[in-house]
Amino acid sequence: MKDPRKILQEYWGFDDFKGSQEEIINTVLTGKDVLALMPTGGGKSICYQIPALVQDGICLVVSPLISLIQNQVDSLKKKGIKAIALTGSIPFRDLDNLLDNCIYGNYKFLYLSPERLQQALVQERMQQMKVNLIAIDEAHCISQWGNDFRPAYLNCATLRQYSPSTPVIALTATATKKVADDIIDNLALETPLVVKDSFNRHNLEFYVRHCEDKRYHLLNALSNTSESSIVYVSTRRAAEELSSFLNEKDKPSEFFHGGLSTTDKNKKLNNWINGKMGNMIATNAFGMGIDKPDVRLVAHYQIPDSIENYFQEAGRAGRDGKPSKVMLLTNEEDKIQAQKQYLGMLPDISFLKTLYGKLNSYFQIPYGDLVEETFDFDFNTFCERYQLPTLITYNGLKILDQQSVISLSESFYKKSTVRFLASKGELLKYIENNPSLKPIVQLLLRTYGGIFEFETRLNTKMVAKKLGEAEEKTVEGLLRLKTDGIIEYTGNSSDLQLTFLVPREDEKTINVFAHKIKGLKKAKEQRLEKMIAYIQNDSICRNVFLLEYFGESLKADCGKCDICLKKESVKISSEEAKDRILKLISEGGMTSRNLVSNLKLEEHSILTLLQELLEDGMITLNKQNAYIIK
Repeated sequence: MKDPRKILQEYWGFDDFKGSQEEIINTVLTGKDVLALMPTGGGKSICYQIPALVQDGICLVVSPLISLIQNQVDSLKKKGIKAIALTGSIPFRDLDNLLDNCIYGNYKFLYLSPERLQQALVQERMQQMKVNLIAIDEAHCISQWGNDFRPAYLNCATLRQYSPSTPVIALTATATKKVADDIIDNLALETPLVVKDSFNRHNLEFYVRHCEDKRYHLLNALSNTSESSIVYVSTRRAAEELSSFLNEKDKPSEFFHGGLSTTDKNKKLNNWINGKMGNMIATNAFGMGIDKPDVRLVAHYQIPDSIENYFQEAGRAGRDGKPSKVMLLTNEEDKIQAQKQYLGMLPDISFLKTLYGKLNSYFQIPYGDLVEETFDFDFNTFCERYQLPTLITYNGLKILDQQSVISLSESFYKKSTVRFLASKGELLKYIENNPSLKPIVQLLLRTYGGIFEFETRLNTKMVAKKLGEAEEKTVEGLLRLKTDGIIEYTGNSSDLQLTFLVPREDEKTINVFAHKIKGLKKAKEQRLEKMIAYIQNDSICRNVFLLEYFGESLKADCGKCDICLKKESVKISSEEAKDRILKLISEGGMTSRNLVSNLKLEEHSILTLLQELLEDGMITLNKQNAYIIK
């Protein structure tokens, strides 16, 4: 065996391990299983990469996201380490060659998604590989009680069949005790070493800002941020609109969400990572596995659905160890919207039974039969036929998929979209010359707001119904508008493929997991309640609150969050605070950012006092935007 410390120095340039890395690595090298609970930025990947390099053979790494897999593989290749990623739709011959390379090509890492484990060819070839370690990254995805459950992760347990004597290491940055126990059970870890490094990130300052004008406060925060930032929003539309607003206010930004093409995602990501664009406005589709060290601000523009997601996203700030801020902007309306978005659209058992019955009727599945074929499924037509609400139906299908009653293809998440390219003046002229297209143009303009500025999701069946014509004719009109350069249009003929996985037994099928659904719904409610409790908290240090959620106790408050600074601000009078500000300014011109970082006072209080000092004529701003004594 090679020396793990020499491997660390040779490939990573570090002289020493941090946290529990060395203990984890040594345990894996003895052939024991490990569950590693480590904070975002805590160096989880080193814990399986170094043992894999120390020994002969290849390491199998299961990871949930293509972007995460590609990021890891690219990083290893830059170090001169041979790694292969099985991502996307790979033709059989190419897949065959890649797997051969894993057996005969001296490759050290094979990264794959949990869905890949179901392929017969992959299963067959894995049994021929000399596997020295099995690593399950983002292992919380295997727990139905976790915040990001993926049913395919349950297949990870089958890896033990192909390599029974190989140790397994499971890694995650967001796991409560219940989720950790679930990971051990579902992966069948044998008397594992359970290591939990402190989740405490000493360099992060947590803030919650209650405000009506969130855009104003976000602008202020970005103005006081010297390097990169991430602003998380809850919808694709919000990402596009907020990015547009910030660009208008001379705060260059990109938007990022799951609806973008792979080319667009890579372009935006590279611009941000390389510093060409400082601010990334994104849904939670962005961030996992992206190791950018100089993110100085992570802001949440809407309430996340759980502390797990919030803490993981917050952890993308300050990965270089330098002081960085995590800010959540909120108001009372956000709380109502979060409850509606995350809880109001969850189907109950009665609805799931109705939905399952309608699915069987729609495809004419006889009672007791299992039809082993994949069906094309028009989601909107199905909902319209049975008068089912689309969002609850969507969530119901996802639950049936999670419980392995049906299998949904990824095409379910692809939608038809439209955006007007022509100006309003050009549009008027166009419909004068093409009167047959006037009705569809007018209907689109009346029905969809922001259709000139943003790529807008389109329901062609609904448009056709309102126009009183066949959907095929509506699509023809859209294609004509696209050809003439009036709109940008992307259409999908089938938005879903569905496979039944169990014989039809109507209510009995749902009854098998009914108790579990009630428990999962309750768990989701509790996670959101805890998230809202964090926001409404006005007495407990933010850091203490978050770490207690993950079962960790701190002996002292952080002294940096908005709660701690508010306590400190209350202790001194405004006159004493002004004296402190004036003393610092007199020692040399200081920006508001400098003052906030040097004074242990609440940012809002400092900005208010600065405004008062400006109005009293005691200070002024110079050309460098620094405060000086007048």
